Amino acid sequence: MTTKIKRIDSIRLEDAEPRIFAVDGDERRESQVWRRKLSLERGKLYCMNAASGTGKTSLCSFITGVRTDYVGRILFNDNDISHYTIDRWCELRRSHLAYLPQELDVFDELSAIDNVMLKNRLTDYRSEAEIRQMFERLEIDNRIDTPAGRMSVGQKQRMALIRALCQPFDFILLDEPVSHLDHYNNERCGEMVAEEAARLDAGVIFTSVGAQLIINRPFIPLNL
Repeated sequence: MTTKIKRIDSIRLEDAEPRIFAVDGDERRESQVWRRKLSLERGKLYCMNAASGTGKTSLCSFITGVRTDYVGRILFNDNDISHYTIDRWCELRRSHLAYLPQELDVFDELSAIDNVMLKNRLTDYRSEAEIRQMFERLEIDNRIDTPAGRMSVGQKQRMALIRALCQPFDFILLDEPVSHLDHYNNERCGEMVAEEAARLDAGVIFTSVGAQLIINRPFIPLNL
């Protein structure tokens, strides 16, 4: 029987990179992440700076087990994730790894609150009152009963961030989380992420190709 994971203290990359990059040889820019030995530690914050096509979404997909088309190794603590079962990944995504994908993956026909509650029913992590307070804090409470398909992209990003925070986590991955937000709303989102990460002593990994999450805590910049 597989031992239940208590906590992810580190995510280690050992000479890892997307498989498609491996066929390109050395005719690529220098990276501080790919083809390196890199340890991402719980409790620390990391900003993955990337140009389009350098693998930021791939990195998030590999770490969350959505994709496996990489070479090298990725380890949680000392365990190679390539051996994890579907059940193990379900456990990790429910209790250890929170993820806000760039595509957001929202259900346009459902209301904003229903999109979030759908996730929260799986984790039983927050009360509906807490979730409504989060909507109010990010100033989208006036859209809470609006079908997601009728929300702007920036409103959807804030809704999806609330959804991502409706679970416990050791690491949270945010792929271009504020690409459609102005400075004010960016700051509000950054505050919410920083507070929850500090409360859980969790790691934060966020990507940027321009607009960067404004977070009032020291973070480590890494170039993909």
